[in-house]
Amino acid sequence: MSDNTKQIYNYTVILEKESDGGYHAFCPALKGCHSQGDTFEETIVNITEAMELYLESLIADHQPIPKEDLIFKPLNILR
Repeated sequence: MSDNTKQIYNYTVILEKESDGGYHAFCPALKGCHSQGDTFEETIVNITEAMELYLESLIADHQPIPKEDLIFKPLNILR
């Protein structure tokens, strides 16, 4: 891949509201890739940047890029 070629990677991101305000975000496929923000929008910007840096680091170190392997299934629990 040349320096001018960009690759699109698609990953699931989980966002959680924090009890003291703000949000925490992480990408299960990119182990240890977490971020946070005061607003939903800020958190999206921050986790996107964290993921870009994570992938850049893997590429620079000639490491394999993880594939998305998350299985997402909402469940309804009746009690």
